[in-house]
Amino acid sequence: MHTPMNPSTIWLRDSLDADLAALRAIYAHHVLQGTGTFELEPPDEAEMARRRSEVLARGLPWLVAQQQGKVLGYAYANYFRPRLAYRFCLEDSIYLAPEAQGAGLGSLLLAELIARCEALGARQMVAVIGDSDNAASIGLHRRAGFEPMGVMKAAGWKFERWLDVVFMQRPLGLGAEAPAP
Repeated sequence: MHTPMNPSTIWLRDSLDADLAALRAIYAHHVLQGTGTFELEPPDEAEMARRRSEVLARGLPWLVAQQQGKVLGYAYANYFRPRLAYRFCLEDSIYLAPEAQGAGLGSLLLAELIARCEALGARQMVAVIGDSDNAASIGLHRRAGFEPMGVMKAAGWKFERWLDVVFMQRPLGLGAEAPAP
């Protein structure tokens, strides 16, 4: 377990084009070493730029956590599914540099992401967590108020083993208590 980070030394901000190399490097680590994503080959910087542009074009946040000029992690929200009826239900994604894992940075990013999505009028957030053994991500989401929705067993094959997908959800703002704006 890493030492908790001092939140006063972390800067959470909107991502910039200049961050793309760092975003790609962080994600490439998770693709090649982890089971939180089911991608098998890291996308290149142009593909990361395309993905980020899609999120930003929808008016959704893509945040970066920075400390002493170094990008240590990022989080973004996107439509849970591409059809327009899903526009109030967002899926979060959070990726941290290896040296930043286990120190509380994921909680800071997720809290800010939730606040920004609520301010935009989103009503639900879904976590689609790769690997039912991903205790860090499951715990992070549970602490942020997400509740288990179910598990899709053996949905992915990576590192010569079957991986589950864990679904968690939490309401945002008024949730389902009122019609959409």
